[in-house]
Amino acid sequence: MKPNPLIAEAHRLVPNIAKGQAAVYFLRLNSGTIYVGCSTTLDQRLDDHLCGQACRTTQVDSPAAILRVEILPTFSEARRREAQLKRWSRAKKEALIRGELTVLRKLSHSRSAARTKN
Repeated sequence: MKPNPLIAEAHRLVPNIAKGQAAVYFLRLNSGTIYVGCSTTLDQRLDDHLCGQACRTTQVDSPAAILRVEILPTFSEARRREAQLKRWSRAKKEALIRGELTVLRKLSHSRSAARTKN
């Protein structure tokens, strides 16, 4: 079986990740879409995504790259973080991926300011 480049890159991003650790991950799909998911078996989940067995989204639009991995203490915290990130705009996700925290803060403030105007 051919090595999964997503797994190799995930281990480069988070070298000490172990099986059973809760993780939230970002994938860039072939269409350019950013997919956010979570798992306690990241290697297996990434294999499943690449083989088209993880979910309908990556079955139709396969992953091109893994962009970010966050380790969380528990799976329930990972699920909450995944839900939070899925509500974010593409611009906010891209700023987080690039580590541009000032841009991320501005985007967060602009959104909350827009909410108070309505």
